[in-house]
Amino acid sequence: MGLDVWAANNDRSREFDGHRFCDLPRMKKELPLQFDAATNRTIELIDVLWLTGNTIIAAFEIECTTSIYSGLLWMADLIAMQPNLNISLYLVAPDERRTKVITEVNRPTFSRLSPPMKQMCRFISIPTLQNSIKQVSSVIRYLRAGFLEELSESCEIESG
Repeated sequence: MGLDVWAANNDRSREFDGHRFCDLPRMKKELPLQFDAATNRTIELIDVLWLTGNTIIAAFEIECTTSIYSGLLWMADLIAMQPNLNISLYLVAPDERRTKVITEVNRPTFSRLSPPMKQMCRFISIPTLQNSIKQVSSVIRYLRAGFLEELSESCEIESG
């Protein structure tokens, strides 16, 4: 996909498939210093960022076992501190946490952001992500970040 990746400071030494995150190709060792210090401290704690050059194009919180609320707070802080920032936000979690994710995204705290978090943040089911990666593995380097829009779900609750 040609994107650089940032992993949260507290996750950089973790491993997946026998590889430490900090040793993976295209893993940035430092974030670009384009924001104020408070924003940079917040950004450093978001689980995963995708970057093109110095531009953050997507932010991900992976919530398998930890509190969904804490990950949402990091993303809400980022949006509150940088309201003109236009990036895609994703909560990635197991299927069984879908309802909890959507409920948390729709809490009043996040609904009062402008725009509301439910309009900015989408849910990605881990099994859906894994299946999609298998299907496109031979062409993944040609994909654009926008492919996540198709496999992710809106967090807006339908009224009615």
